[in-house]
Amino acid sequence: MPSNDARTLLQAAVPTAVAGAVAVVVSGVVAGGKGAIGAVVATLVVILFMGLGLYVLQRTAKSLPHLFQAMGLMLYAAQILLLFIFMAAFKNTTLFNPRVFAFTLLGTTLVWIAMQTRAHMKAKILYVEPDSDSPSKGGKSEKTGHSS
Repeated sequence: MPSNDARTLLQAAVPTAVAGAVAVVVSGVVAGGKGAIGAVVATLVVILFMGLGLYVLQRTAKSLPHLFQAMGLMLYAAQILLLFIFMAAFKNTTLFNPRVFAFTLLGTTLVWIAMQTRAHMKAKILYVEPDSDSPSKGGKSEKTGHSS
C-alpha cells in the first residue's frame, strides 16, 4: 500500500479505535461486561469492513481509474448494507448487548467516515502528473511568446 494510502488508513483507523475504546469503557460502566463485549465487537467490525473497503477502493483507483467514482458509491452502499445485515443477524444474541453493539457500530462508522474524509481533504495528492523533463532536471524549457 503506498504511503498516502497507508496514511489515510491510519488517520481513519486510529480515531475509530479511540472512539471504540471510549465506547467500551462507557458501555462497560453502563451495561456491564456484555456491553463492553458488544462495543469491542462493533469497533472491530467497523475497522475491518471500512479498512477492507478503503483497500478495495485504492486498488480500483490504481487499476480502473475510470470506475473510481462509481466504485466508491457502490462500495459505501455495500458497506452500509453489510453492516445492517450484521446488525440484523446479531440482534437477538446473548453473547453481548445488542443495543450497545448497534450504537457503537453507528458511532464508530461515523467517526471512520469523518476521519477518512478529513484525511482525503488534507492529503496533497497531485491530480496532474508532472513532466519528467522539467527544466529543473536539466531539460530545456520551451519558451512561448516574446523574450526581452
